[in-house]
Amino acid sequence: MFEQRLAEAFAALGCFNLAVFGKTGVGKSTLVNAVFGRDVARTGVGSPVTRGLVYYRHPDGFLGIYDSEGFETGTAGDAIVAGLRSLVAEHRAKAVDQQIHAAWYLVRWSDRRFERGQEQFVRELADLGLPVIVVLTQVPNRDGQVHPEAAEFARYIEGLNLPVSPHGQVLLTNALADPFTGSPVYGLQELLDVTYEVIPAVAEAALTAAQVVDVGRKKKAVAAIINQAVVVAAGVGATPIPFADAALLVPTQVTMIARITAAYGLPPSRSRALATAGSVILTGGATMAGRYAVTSLLKFVPGGALAGSAISATVAGALTKAVGHAWARVCEYALSMGDADRSAFLSSPQVTEQFLTYLKGERRS
Repeated sequence: MFEQRLAEAFAALGCFNLAVFGKTGVGKSTLVNAVFGRDVARTGVGSPVTRGLVYYRHPDGFLGIYDSEGFETGTAGDAIVAGLRSLVAEHRAKAVDQQIHAAWYLVRWSDRRFERGQEQFVRELADLGLPVIVVLTQVPNRDGQVHPEAAEFARYIEGLNLPVSPHGQVLLTNALADPFTGSPVYGLQELLDVTYEVIPAVAEAALTAAQVVDVGRKKKAVAAIINQAVVVAAGVGATPIPFADAALLVPTQVTMIARITAAYGLPPSRSRALATAGSVILTGGATMAGRYAVTSLLKFVPGGALAGSAISATVAGALTKAVGHAWARVCEYALSMGDADRSAFLSSPQVTEQFLTYLKGERRS
């Protein structure tokens, strides 16, 4: 049952599709990796979609990157625009999650030049109806102050009055900390916020799952999932159910856990999720949580002592809320790990142990 629910939860996210443009060496992969925590070009499935443009779909399915490999201005840029024009027109007749939702146009600050061909390319992207965000990359930053020449360069580009978001502004970023100069990673949150502003609402869930910069957005999405599950569980307990029938709450809790997992963008691949999380959560997690809750948790939640021999709507909702919060903490714990450690964790019995530890914490609180 969990495998099916997890597959449904991932499918419900849809897919966020981002087009990334910029000259060779501008730092496209570095910026994408910093925002999404994964090398989509290396781990995903790539297929040429038009001249000079390759579409990479991450195995999880909720992130797609259109990468302009080796893009340069001039003839190459003209070919990409021509191909994009056909691509955009074709995809407008398809589902929204198959369309291009935003375009990042990257400029390396140290180039200190924004050529006429680059300006024209950005305008043509906007003419195609794509929301375009211009980003200066690899900008040095010291004590909160960006390099003055980078700031001047950004103002120059803004003076061209390009049809870009937000409001013609150019975003300054550094996606990789430089120990030599002391320049930190910065600008990613602002870039993410602007991206949310320009994409359709239907792509927001996928972007939230895919990005690793703003955990707060993930938590907000998960809070809504838990609240919905609490309402459903309370409905199950509207007619008080015997302790022995506590398993009636498990389907609601399994669906909730699957949706939370997808909202956090975990596990790192759907196939691994179906192979490991299904057995760990269904046989060791949600079912165990139900039994544990009935024997140990009820007396700590409102209405538990009064329920006597039955689980009321209040208790059913409180139990489900505790399970949801405990699993959310497991996901956040996994999200804080590196790729290798996360994969090992999600494939081990430690998932269940951590889940029950957090569940006991929810009981005490």
